[in-house]
Parts: sequence; C-alpha cells; structure tokens
Amino acid sequence: MQDFLFYLKLGWEHIISLDALDHQLFVLALIAVYTSKDWKKILILVTAFTIGHSITLALSILDVVRLPSDWIEFLIPLTIVLTAAGNIIMKNKKQSQNKTNYYLALFFGLIHGLGFANTARVMIAKSQSIAVPLLGFNIGLELGQIVIVLAILILLFILLNLFKINKKDWILFVSSGVFALALKMTLERIPL
Repeated sequence: MQDFLFYLKLGWEHIISLDALDHQLFVLALIAVYTSKDWKKILILVTAFTIGHSITLALSILDVVRLPSDWIEFLIPLTIVLTAAGNIIMKNKKQSQNKTNYYLALFFGLIHGLGFANTARVMIAKSQSIAVPLLGFNIGLELGQIVIVLAILILLFILLNLFKINKKDWILFVSSGVFALALKMTLERIPL
C-alpha cells in the first residue's frame, strides 16, 4: 500500500506541480472548446490522454520503447502547439462534437507518456512489478487532471455567466496564449 501511495503522489505531482506547465497547458488547450455541460466528453477526453500516457509509460518501463529524451522534450510542446492551433482554426465550428479529439488525445498521450519514462525506469526496480507503480501513478495523474479540469470549468462558468464573455472569444484568447507559450517551448527544445 505504501508503494501505491508513493506513486499516487508522484502522479499527482507530475501534473499539479509548478514544473508541470507543459502538462497543464496541454489539458487547458485540450478542453478549451468545452463547457461544464460537456463534462462526460471532457472526462472521456482526459481519460483517453491518460490511457495513451499509461501505454507508453508501461512500454518504456519494460524497455520496449525508448526514444532520445531531446526528441521527447521537443515533441511534448509540439503536441500543445498543434492542439491550440486546432482550437484557433476551428473556433467557429462545433469542436465538442468532433470524435477526432479523442484519438488525438490518445495519440498525444502516447507522446507525453514518454516524457516521464526515463525517470520511471530508474525508480521502478527491475525485480519490482510495474502494476502497482503504474496504477498508482496513473490514478494520481487522473486525479490531478480532474482538479485542473474542474478549476478551468469553474473559471469558464464564471466568465461566461457572470462576466458574459463570448465562448468563441474565450477559445481564441486561451488557445492563442497556450499556442504562444508552447511555441516558445518547442523552439527552445528543437533537437540539434
């Protein structure tokens, strides 16, 4: 149980900590087109991301997949750039009905899962089963994502209902900000 709680906390910190800006920006870009009425779709979306994250994390720990860390560190913000750009380009369309979002979340989760793989590979001993650490980490990650999603949805609810902000303006503002930050990260991390 102690191992489970250790990895649960690690998963939680992986997304909640100040060092997790790329992860937080991705979640923000991922759900920027939704409102609290879409909570089921959002839950499926962030769970698809976690599933993708879990798959490559497990494959990396088992040493089935291994990519150079400089490429992973470049690809992670690139997924954020692409997600935010998609929001900007599609801001006038009903994106919350787009099933492609789920597949992209899963695929981008595969890339993000590689980002923690080197650390996890070192932490999980060869003799240790990966089931408990992986389960604990992913539950912690999912709980952290849900807290971030709830915070974003509460802020959006306040902006839309109390301040009467236009949803399209919200999508454009948030996605443009995320795009700019992620593009900066991407350009700084180009593997040379």
